[in-house]
Order: sequence, then structure tokens, then C-alpha cells
Amino acid sequence: MKASTSTLARCVAGLGLSLGFAAAGAGELPKVDLARAAEISAARCGLCHGVDGDSSSPLYPRLASQHHQYIAKQLADFKAGRRKSDTMASMATDLAPEEMLALGVYFEQKPTKPRPARDVELAGVGRYIFHRGNESSGVPACAGCHGEAGHGTDQLPRLAGQVPRYIEDQLRSFNKRERTNDNAIMHSIASKLTELEVKGVAMYISSLE
Repeated sequence: MKASTSTLARCVAGLGLSLGFAAAGAGELPKVDLARAAEISAARCGLCHGVDGDSSSPLYPRLASQHHQYIAKQLADFKAGRRKSDTMASMATDLAPEEMLALGVYFEQKPTKPRPARDVELAGVGRYIFHRGNESSGVPACAGCHGEAGHGTDQLPRLAGQVPRYIEDQLRSFNKRERTNDNAIMHSIASKLTELEVKGVAMYISSLE
């Protein structure tokens, strides 16, 4: 199930994105130099994110199956300093826009798989928040923007199968405003989450396919 058009529009507006950012229509991948992307990935990305972007590290996000537009945007933000990371800034500094897009397409085509939740009860807390939110604290359902299966959209990231620790770290960064791009709407959400909810949501997300 995908977020409604109105919900998606609000999410996109809150993140300061443009629906015109997509390089191709829904479900359509642009033609890029995949050989060049594979070369860059082998030289720069594989050590942290895994050879095919399916990171097994608790610290680094999985890029496999992520939307190509989202990857390209994050690389551009790292290069421009809109998203802060000394490591990623150095990796992106000499990348041309077409190389960023090629990397996005390269990783989007790589498969990933869910990881079984290590704590079923904790994942149950996350499932509730992900699909229903927390009305008492004003937390909206994650599925409202990222979709019932966590697959995201052309404008919003895929969450399904992501590394739990990475999700936790990003939510905390949004809460503290240390995540310096895409912060507006996510800060308003993350600031209302309890530590239990953060951990639960992260674990549940990692189990989604």
C-alpha cells in the first residue's frame, strides 16, 4: 500500500523536496553508465556498505534496493555540505551528477533481504508505531509516508530491511538536529519518540521485505 497523494505531498513538502527531482517516471530507471558505477562502488563504497550495497555492518546503511533518486540526492547533499559527514563528503567531493545518478541506479538494482527480528516483543512495539503511530504523543504512523511495506517512494527512502542501528542513529540525529538535511518533518516526529519506540521501530523495519 502506498501513501495517499495528499499525505505524500505533505511529506515531500515538509522535506523540502520537489516532485520534479525524479529523473524518470515511476518504476522506470534512467540509462546510466553502470560500469562506471561499479568501478566507483568497488573503490569507495564496498568497504563500508558491502560489495553490492547489502551492508552487514551495524553502523552503515544498506544501499541495496534503495531508490536511485534518494541515493543521488544524498550524495549531492554530502558534496554540498547540506548533510554533514567528513567521510561521505570526501567520497562525494569529485563525483559528477551523472555519476551520483549512476550509483543510485546501480544500487537500486541490487537485491536485499529482511533480517529476522531478534526480539519479537520489541519488534511488536515497532510494528504498532510504524503502522498506527502513537496518538497520545502525536507520533504519526511511519507507513503514512514510507508505505505499509516500508518501500518508500521516488522522493522518500526505502526503509524495509535497513540496518537497525543505522535507523536508531538517524532518528536520534533528527531529534538532536544533527542530521542537517531533510530535517524539518523528521525532527518533529523523532523528537516525540521514546527510546523504546526508537528501538522497536528500527527492529521492525529491519524485518520488512
